[in-house]
Amino acid sequence: MVRMKTVATVVALSILATGCSGGGSESSEPATDTVKAEAPVETGPPAADDVATLDGVAYASLTGDAAAGKSSFAQCRACHVIDSGMNRVGPSLADIVGRKAGSVAGFNYSDANANSGITWTEEKLFQFLEKPARVIPKTKMFYAGMPDPQARANVIAYLKNPS
Repeated sequence: MVRMKTVATVVALSILATGCSGGGSESSEPATDTVKAEAPVETGPPAADDVATLDGVAYASLTGDAAAGKSSFAQCRACHVIDSGMNRVGPSLADIVGRKAGSVAGFNYSDANANSGITWTEEKLFQFLEKPARVIPKTKMFYAGMPDPQARANVIAYLKNPS
């Protein structure tokens, strides 16, 4: 009886292994419809001039809609305003495009932000909004990110032209 259970276990494991390895087909090539690209290996924050996103979407491939961006910016309003000289939990985002990171007067930035070397181009903002902690590790900004690339482009369009 014990020997029969052992044989049954070996057979079951063999079937399972065959199913996991592609059914024992003669080709060593994986099926193209099941292969997924591996996520990029994170080796630290991207360089100040690197604008590559995790999702692979380029900012230039999108057209932002400022009206839609105003709606998306609602989640940012808990900490930020677009009025000059007015800081909240986060700094004012007035005229952010083209500004050096960590440079709003009167706001106490993290050392990581103040020393990042970043200038907020549209492309860098697009990358940052995707996952802020990836771009500036140890930032004080507690925000997981905006995964929708179109929403990020819309927010940037709104920041450029909030009227």
